[in-house]
Amino acid sequence: MEELVSIVMPTYNCANFIEESIKSVLAQHHKNWELLIVDDCSTDNTKTVLAPYLAKYPNIRYTCLKRNSGTAVARSEALRQAKGDYVAFLDSDDLWTPNKLSLQIDFMKQNKVAFSATGYELIFEDGTSKGVALIPPKKTNYNKMLLLSDPIGNLTAMYDRRVIGDQQVPNIKKRNDFALWLQTLHKTDACYGMPDVLGKYRIRSSSISRNKLALCPYHWHLYHHIEKLGVIKSAWYICCWAFIKGTKIGINKVRLENLHKRDIEDSVLYYE
Repeated sequence: MEELVSIVMPTYNCANFIEESIKSVLAQHHKNWELLIVDDCSTDNTKTVLAPYLAKYPNIRYTCLKRNSGTAVARSEALRQAKGDYVAFLDSDDLWTPNKLSLQIDFMKQNKVAFSATGYELIFEDGTSKGVALIPPKKTNYNKMLLLSDPIGNLTAMYDRRVIGDQQVPNIKKRNDFALWLQTLHKTDACYGMPDVLGKYRIRSSSISRNKLALCPYHWHLYHHIEKLGVIKSAWYICCWAFIKGTKIGINKVRLENLHKRDIEDSVLYYE
């Protein structure tokens, strides 16, 4: 029997995109999944868009928070409900390719790893491709995760719940996915990257993470208060993050036409 995958999907005012995200889950070759949608009190017609899917698919479950609380709380609520062998993440404006779950589970089983990520394509708000993809490192341990300021895409991350156990997302407004990966790396040796491009990340003008300067206090809180790093180390990792964001060094962004599917492992694009 196929392993059960719990898919964590927080949403807030994504009525224009969530249906496409759900359809990308329904199209998965791996059929044994539960989609846990947690609504952070949307004010648009999200519930109306979801209604036919909730009526038709019992493995799509919807919860609406009592008050607007942020993505960390929404993700934590979905994780509280998760019953799967694996836990995967997909925001309500992003997409998966149909073979995402099947290839990633095969990769994790064959390599006996508990935490993994894949490559993903960047798309514009209207769904057209930007023509570039981001590829994760082959192996990202705790220190490398800090140094590279989270080189994996939230929509591609998956961990084995049987190994990692139940988790909750650290309650910070921004970079809470990064905080969750660091928490996960306290429980396993590394996040192992696949070169395959198995997701599509939608770049939106209203994205909470687009204002980089505004993220500084959240990085400090993550490093110093959540991860309990000293003042000097915390400041150092903030400098590393600012350097990477400013220079793009350490970000493995490649042109889609340069990717050659599975044989990318033999190229310099798939980095250590």
